[in-house]
Amino acid sequence: MTEKAVIRVLDGENNDTEIEVMINPESYHLSCGTSYSEKKIPGLSVPVSQYISGESMTMDMTLIFDTYQPPTPLNAEGGTNVADKTKPVRDLTFPDGTLHRPPTVAFCWGTLQFKGIVTNVKETYTMFLSDGTPVRARAELSFRSVSDPDAAKRQTPFESPDRTKIRIIREHEQLWNYAYLEYGDAAKWREIARANGIMNPLDLKPGMQIRLPALQETGKDGN
Repeated sequence: MTEKAVIRVLDGENNDTEIEVMINPESYHLSCGTSYSEKKIPGLSVPVSQYISGESMTMDMTLIFDTYQPPTPLNAEGGTNVADKTKPVRDLTFPDGTLHRPPTVAFCWGTLQFKGIVTNVKETYTMFLSDGTPVRARAELSFRSVSDPDAAKRQTPFESPDRTKIRIIREHEQLWNYAYLEYGDAAKWREIARANGIMNPLDLKPGMQIRLPALQETGKDGN
């Protein structure tokens, strides 16, 4: 038996409500990315890319809704208004009365358990009865993932620069990146270079292991 996909409402007035998908999607698209900014460093000909954060994952899919009933020898063609089927999905983009924001949902289908919010629903009606009643529709849905800030922090904890740490150089990253992320000051790349005996900060290779020294207060004379 084919498992039907459902959209489960996780909070708000309709908490625990399930919207059953009439026809399982043929495909879905997942997308994720990261945000970078550019920081200008005196003396460098090009700005340094600084990692800011990851971006929310998005999921896009198209769902088909169909209430059409073909004619039989005894009855003419029929069908109910398919908009009654698409409305519960469309309503997921509206603020919930108790939450003052759209509800959090989970799209559940087999191993796919995507938790997030519905950010966009685009409906296209493609079939009508002779009286104009729509009986078939295509709904293009966009979801954006949401996460608990505490859980996200546990996954990617912010460490205090109070002890020596080891990092592996990744492609396209330089000492300025690590100095900015670790100490909040890209100019402290010199501290990292000195601790690792690096003469040319541009001569780094992906996979190289470096030490990030603990911060120490120093005077102007370097002592």
